[in-house]
Amino acid sequence: QVQLVESGGGLVQPGGSLRLSCTASGIIFSDWVMGWYRQALGDQRELVATITRGHTPNYADSVKGRFNIFRDNNKNTVYLQINPLKSEDTAIYYCVATRAHSAQPRYWGQGTQVTVSS
Repeated sequence: QVQLVESGGGLVQPGGSLRLSCTASGIIFSDWVMGWYRQALGDQRELVATITRGHTPNYADSVKGRFNIFRDNNKNTVYLQINPLKSEDTAIYYCVATRAHSAQPRYWGQGTQVTVSS
């Protein structure tokens, strides 16, 4: 059984920082492209960052310079560091696992809420 379990969400003030974590089980973690989507209330789901098996990151234009994705294959964990946070980052953040050369994620986490507010 494959599981992606996110953690690290919460309420943060604008300008603050946050690190989301996603730990995978049931897959050979190093074989998968990992990524993060987010969905704000009333909006479509948005892909914000991915990291390849070779640790190459890719970011949506809207988050470049503020988001940092990295992975630790020894811990089966992918991280998303956000700094500085803006109010528009408020959303549910989902961890995903995608097969290399596939367009769509195969597995999704349950999501973690990030709220940016003063």
